[in-house]
Amino acid sequence: ANALWVTERANPYFVLQRRKGHGEGGGGLAGLLVGTLDVVLDSSARVAPYRILYQTPDSLAYWTIACGGSRKDVTEHWEWMEHNLLQTLSIFENENDITTFVKGKIQGIIAEYNKNNDIKEDDDTDKFKEAILKFRKLFGMPEEEKLVNYYSCSYWKGRVPRQGWMYLSINHLCFYSFLLGKEAKLVIRWADITQLEKNTTLLFPEMIKVSTRCSEHIFSVFLNIGETFKLMEQLANIAMRQLLDNEGFEEDRSLPRLKKKSPQKVSVLKRDLDARAKSERYRALFRLPKDERLDGHTDCTLWTPFSKVHVVGQMFVSTNYICFTSKEGNLCSLIIPLREVAIVEKADSSSVLPSPLSISTKNRMTFFFANLKDRDFLVQRISDFLQQTTSKICFDKEIVGSHNSDDEVFSRQSSIVSGSPQRSLSSTSDTDGERQFNLNGNSVPIATQTLMTMYRRRSPEEFNPKVAKELMKEQSWQIHFAEYGRGVCMYRTEKTQELVLKGIPESMRGEIWLLFSGAINEMATHPGYYSDLVEKSIGKYNLATEEIERDLHRSLPEHPAFQNEMGIGALRRVLTAYAFRNPNIGYCQAMNIVTSVLLLYAKEEEAFWLLVALCERMLPDYYNTRVVGALVDQGVFEELTRDYVPQLYDCMQYLGVISTISLSWFLTLFLSVMPFESAVVVVDCFFFEGIKVIFQLALAVLDANIDKLLNCKDDGEAMTILGKYLDSVTNKDSTLPPIPHLHSLLSDDGDPYPEVDIFKLIRGSYDKFGSIRADVIEQMRFKQRLRVIQTLEDTTKRNVVRAIVTDTSFTIDELEELYVLFKAEHLTSCYWGGNSNATERHDPSLPYLEQYRIDFEQFKGLFALLFPWSCGAHSDILAARLFRLLDENGDALINFKEFITGLSTMCHADLIEKLKLLYKIHVFPEQFFNEQEDPDSAFEATQYFFEDITPETVHVVTDVDSRAKHETEDGFVTVNLRNEKVEKRPNPHDYRHYIRMWAQEREPKLESIKDLPKLNQEQFIELCRTLYNMFSEDANEQELYHSTAAVTSLLLEIGEVGKQFISQAVQEPGGSHDHNISVHPKKENQPLHYGQGDSFCSIPNGMDDEKLASSELQDIKLDDSLPKDNAVSSAMLISDDETKDDTSMSSYSVLSAGSNDDDKLQCEDITEDTVLVRNNNETPLPRSSSTDKDWAITFEQFLASFLTENALVRYFEKTGVVMPRITNAKNIRMMGKPITSANDYEICTISG
Repeated sequence: ANALWVTERANPYFVLQRRKGHGEGGGGLAGLLVGTLDVVLDSSARVAPYRILYQTPDSLAYWTIACGGSRKDVTEHWEWMEHNLLQTLSIFENENDITTFVKGKIQGIIAEYNKNNDIKEDDDTDKFKEAILKFRKLFGMPEEEKLVNYYSCSYWKGRVPRQGWMYLSINHLCFYSFLLGKEAKLVIRWADITQLEKNTTLLFPEMIKVSTRCSEHIFSVFLNIGETFKLMEQLANIAMRQLLDNEGFEEDRSLPRLKKKSPQKVSVLKRDLDARAKSERYRALFRLPKDERLDGHTDCTLWTPFSKVHVVGQMFVSTNYICFTSKEGNLCSLIIPLREVAIVEKADSSSVLPSPLSISTKNRMTFFFANLKDRDFLVQRISDFLQQTTSKICFDKEIVGSHNSDDEVFSRQSSIVSGSPQRSLSSTSDTDGERQFNLNGNSVPIATQTLMTMYRRRSPEEFNPKVAKELMKEQSWQIHFAEYGRGVCMYRTEKTQELVLKGIPESMRGEIWLLFSGAINEMATHPGYYSDLVEKSIGKYNLATEEIERDLHRSLPEHPAFQNEMGIGALRRVLTAYAFRNPNIGYCQAMNIVTSVLLLYAKEEEAFWLLVALCERMLPDYYNTRVVGALVDQGVFEELTRDYVPQLYDCMQYLGVISTISLSWFLTLFLSVMPFESAVVVVDCFFFEGIKVIFQLALAVLDANIDKLLNCKDDGEAMTILGKYLDSVTNKDSTLPPIPHLHSLLSDDGDPYPEVDIFKLIRGSYDKFGSIRADVIEQMRFKQRLRVIQTLEDTTKRNVVRAIVTDTSFTIDELEELYVLFKAEHLTSCYWGGNSNATERHDPSLPYLEQYRIDFEQFKGLFALLFPWSCGAHSDILAARLFRLLDENGDALINFKEFITGLSTMCHADLIEKLKLLYKIHVFPEQFFNEQEDPDSAFEATQYFFEDITPETVHVVTDVDSRAKHETEDGFVTVNLRNEKVEKRPNPHDYRHYIRMWAQEREPKLESIKDLPKLNQEQFIELCRTLYNMFSEDANEQELYHSTAAVTSLLLEIGEVGKQFISQAVQEPGGSHDHNISVHPKKENQPLHYGQGDSFCSIPNGMDDEKLASSELQDIKLDDSLPKDNAVSSAMLISDDETKDDTSMSSYSVLSAGSNDDDKLQCEDITEDTVLVRNNNETPLPRSSSTDKDWAITFEQFLASFLTENALVRYFEKTGVVMPRITNAKNIRMMGKPITSANDYEICTISG
């Protein structure tokens, strides 16, 4: 059809063509040019170099009806059409009818194929589907790896740019280029990226630099570098989230479908990620709940009655909210929950006010929007969401019962939300002398008042200037509410910011915190949620509650509200309820300080929802086990210091102060370093503006002390200066009596620091550093999050390696590489599925050695790649046996230390240890793994504890009934107390005896070869099978087979002799039949064959059935064809000349099965395909007689037999070299193929 294709077959209707540069000869220079053009122009011919065209005889138009990646595929299509279509087409007279018939036939075949294979129609365009096929073929990716988008760009390999295509998938960044015969491939996992930057230099006007632990990669010449970089950031962020808390990516199936024949190549996943990014910005802008999703936005104007103008901005509509923000900064913003909307109506249009829309709320506020481009569609969407909201409210009321109406929510002056429902927390009645052991103080009801109102210390003067100023503040806020509205639907303007900066009145602080933090929305949509949590957490005990109890009395101990059980009980309930709500966070230090301040100004339920907003939205990842969020913001603060206080940056880095101050300042929002009455003003601004206020204030503190800090000689001096400065920050407007600050009480009695007014300090921070924008902070956070999480991963790797390096013979470098592969196997299973839950296998809160664990399927893959004994089809069976041995706790998961133990033994252990491992993995687990405690010592220990306790003693027992078992799934344990009389007797025994006894039991016992159980006949057969499959790729394969035959024959004789001793010692009536001992020679040219049992190569039911193929094995014996009195092994009768012949020699059958010679289990050793086989028998013996139960050998006999064969001794004494296997494993895991020799083939090294 054109010059780039070569016609190979043709008939009157169809043409089969091959792309130049493919197939025989490669096409020379023309083929190279065509291949280069295909890559640069993104031609589908790169993955489908064969095609079949349809053309009517008198037409110049061609239709592509089939394509293929290989000649075989396209030939099958061609032959089908010749047999099924050509004769039919000759019947038609009209060319249009022929064309219509062919098109319909092809479309019908495709539809039938999709139906039979359950292929669902998607929104991806044909062009993007071609890109998916290229991506999978070029990089060997499975179908589970979803391509998001692809972009044309140049990759700089050294000093040479390679023009090609960048493919961005959920888990990988890939690049492919083909330039004049040379391929360049690059595959990088997002989880391995340590830095992602968009830079501009003289050499590269616009470039993206991708850094990993081992290399840097530069990409340039993008058509749309902004879009590409944003998508790369988003995908890297998903990978970091997975490393941090195991949150994988789940595709959103609820996106609206694209219109047919969409010209864009945007994939469904790209649309999904774009929608997620917009929703995330939307939620952050208006402080909305985490599950809120943006539906759409449009330009409009909002009539502002307080200024009598139309403000230009954007309206945002989501499932539960209508929001507005002006285009000019903080001019005006608005949040309207749909639960508050009463009427939505279209007003009459006019030239002055086109397309107006009126929205009225239940508290009689009306908002006028105008200049809406598609008003009818917008009203329909709002109506749909209103209907959903109404249905949800009715459903919640049916379940929860009647609660305070929404009108009551906004009618109160002192607080937005009405009091929590009064519920008795001690609902469980005491029965049979039992009562709940309550860690939550259930005798104290949920506080329905703020602690500040209950414990506020009045000043002796009834009226003073401070009180007057406080009343003026309250009056100013009342006027503001009257003008701009009160509650969640309030107009938020620059005037609101001014009032916040001047200070929020004590009586209104809780209400306004709820409003600006967005906590009011979550509390209004979850009525009764907190009280239910409190009830559920009663009597629950775990590590989080233990830490909470320890820190309760350290939370604002100087404040009277927390010097009695009322305040302590409320704090306990809030912290425990949150730990129950979010076990991933549980409890973290500093949460108690922040929560105690929240309880002073908000009711107990309100304080809980403020804590939720703080931990889950406003300070993300701050309060987890590794305080990742605080470390990220510490890095952001360092960047801001470099940009805004450059003269101080080098000094602070040298002193190392930033890392110290930032954690204490950010985690507690300055509450732990400032006087209380000053720090709450900082919290006021934080709830209004977010984290930028904390950064601004921290920079202002450094800037105010710049001269003194520059003269500091060490970090201690710098910390003293900053501590004194923060102690001197005062709030002169506070009506509270001064509460002594803990830090100031512990400081020395030096010269007093000049007082610093908190309002002036905050105002100065806005004046000097107010240009910091929230979106810039988020950009910096992304950059620092990559660095922090990868640093934590490196720390985990170093700690794991350090913990086990002394227990193995591997070097530190080898252990680090093995850890990287081990972790990569876990991540791959998270990407593409696995048999076990990824959350169970990765828990960042666990100790380092337990953070990553793999199941059997993952271990099986690593076993085949790394372990020297893996070979052939028997590899999976051997892997299953070894996995069972390494899984010490029996949870079907192994950690890195257990993995290294097995690999190290196979590679570096001495001969005896290797043979011991080989022996142990063939012993039944129930005989070897179940180590029982010595009953005598256990009885003595139990008697020691309970011998002095009568039945009248108070017992603390754990509830182990079925109810408690379900409740402990969340990590909490229910504890009950039984009240009974106590009568103690003196202890006559010396407790030191039991301590010494337990110490001896805890010491690791050295395993003796005499402790190993005997190997029975069935296990011995499996061991023989393992040996015969182990040497198939060894250079000395034949010699090893002969040695194995000799050893197995000798062991059979030993077992038979041992059985005769047992038979002589125990004479049973009737006796057993005689066993003849012989070596039966194999007939010449006897064909090799497998037995009927397929269980030789698989393990039934996963790994639970150890007795493999036992139903097919008969009593094993040696034929009595050789003299018994011969002192040498029958296998040793083979001459040296015979052993050297590996092709024509008659091999010896070592094992024979059954009681007659027609049913034999044979060991054959003449070719590389040697396997342990049994002659077919149509009537096998019953299972009960499958093996001889009296036959057994010991490990000493096994070891002694092995030592008689030098070939086997040399093989097992050989040290395994692991680094080449690691390198090969990396290539296979990243590209699905072993190492290639192409000089221009690059794979990014996997890094941990």
